[in-house]
Amino acid sequence: QRTLNGSFMNKSAGVLLGIVVAIGAISAGGAWYTGTKIESVLNTSLADANQQLQAALVGHKGTASLELVSLERHVFSSTAHYRLKGEGEMFGEEPIELLFVDHIEHGPLPFSRLVSLKWLPVMATSHYELEKTPLTEKWFAAAKDVSPLKGVVNIGYDNSTNGTLEMLPLETALDDKSSLKFSGLKLDVSASAQAQKVKADGYMDSLKLTTVSEDQAPVQVELNGLTLASNLSKSTYGYYTGENTVVLTNSQTTFGAKQSVLGFKNFEMKNQTEESGTSASGRADYKVGEVSLNGKAFGSAQLAMSLKNLDIPATMSLMQIYQSKLQPYEQLAAEAAEAGQPVPELKLTEAEEAQLKTGLEQLLAAGPQVALENLSFKTTNGESRANLVLDLTKPQSIELPTDQLIRQLIALLDINLQVSKPMLVDVFTVQSQIDGQTDAKLIADQATATADMFGSMAVGSQLAKLDGSNIVSKLHYANNQVEFNGQKMTVEEFVGFVMSKFAGAGEVQ
Repeated sequence: QRTLNGSFMNKSAGVLLGIVVAIGAISAGGAWYTGTKIESVLNTSLADANQQLQAALVGHKGTASLELVSLERHVFSSTAHYRLKGEGEMFGEEPIELLFVDHIEHGPLPFSRLVSLKWLPVMATSHYELEKTPLTEKWFAAAKDVSPLKGVVNIGYDNSTNGTLEMLPLETALDDKSSLKFSGLKLDVSASAQAQKVKADGYMDSLKLTTVSEDQAPVQVELNGLTLASNLSKSTYGYYTGENTVVLTNSQTTFGAKQSVLGFKNFEMKNQTEESGTSASGRADYKVGEVSLNGKAFGSAQLAMSLKNLDIPATMSLMQIYQSKLQPYEQLAAEAAEAGQPVPELKLTEAEEAQLKTGLEQLLAAGPQVALENLSFKTTNGESRANLVLDLTKPQSIELPTDQLIRQLIALLDINLQVSKPMLVDVFTVQSQIDGQTDAKLIADQATATADMFGSMAVGSQLAKLDGSNIVSKLHYANNQVEFNGQKMTVEEFVGFVMSKFAGAGEVQ
């Protein structure tokens, strides 16, 4: 019996050892194979990253690029070094350069995944972090001399990726009057092959900045509970569409001689973009659930904007002209003005002028619409709101005189404005409190008088009407006809009416 048992145990151990050796051989073979592919994978990823950087910075005054500095390749691991360069106005007066080191474990079974019981095969696991340089040494010191920015990326055999990006907690003096305390931020990020789809979710617990204003009064800004979320897909034209969300639970700003505390609760920002054929649309929504002063709530706010029927090829063509010609010209003009020299003339080639004209005509032919769907502020006693819709269309010629061009450009303009006098009283009351006034009756009387004066001026100028406790103004334009506060008139009559009011205001002054 013992012999049989011993024989069985020896065979079992042999089978188990064989399985372990087989797994080891497969892993080693996979690691060697992966090691030979790492450089091509990195170069492809960097090319994609640079393409996305270029797209993201279109319209901004700056450029950025990511490059592979070196790669040390071994059987089971590799070490890569990257350089991220940024220059231009958005990066400050001097170009910046950040260095990263990347420790790459070859697949299919990287050791770090084995010990964390993640046994799904991957091509590689990347552990990257920011390196210390003269530019980043203060950032390292604030993070107790460890890399303040690091992350992990798992690369699948289908070229999909998933991982985390982490900014470590910081506590540091920025200068002799300013300090920063940061809880850290962590992002979970995943992407399909060639980053066709990207998802990201992040959270920051708190950030506290203490400094002084120009008049040396202490200023303190606190943010708590920041959540970030993105769900994006690469469009046919190479840019990303989808949803981005930012939610902030609470913020407080302490300022002024009286150290007033202005608070915001439940701030939410959502933007969404879509693509349909050659047309793009988008919207942005902002909400503040509660606005408070010194702990006392007094209002809430909303803002919603949208853009429709944006011709994508025309927009990209115009952006190319802007980036290659207009953006550099703006920089030259600004430098000349600062030096007290004549501003140089903008010169476009015939081909560029044709591209600009064609792009504008194509853009307008699509009938783009810009809308301020809702701008509102609500207090305890009233709510003010505004909305605007502007439809554009292609004119007979973009070379028409300005007045004719504007008429033909605008297919529809609709504006509605409502200002609540009780809301104005609430706002003026808060302003008086910020200014340091303490007499409650005086504050109330002054706020009411100021709101009444505003209403009387608006109604007296015939630019608005009184509807109960609301001051309202409405404008509708289409087909060369204006309707203003219920009165119909031609464009010439409306322009003359408005100019007479402003001329009258100037004479009163």
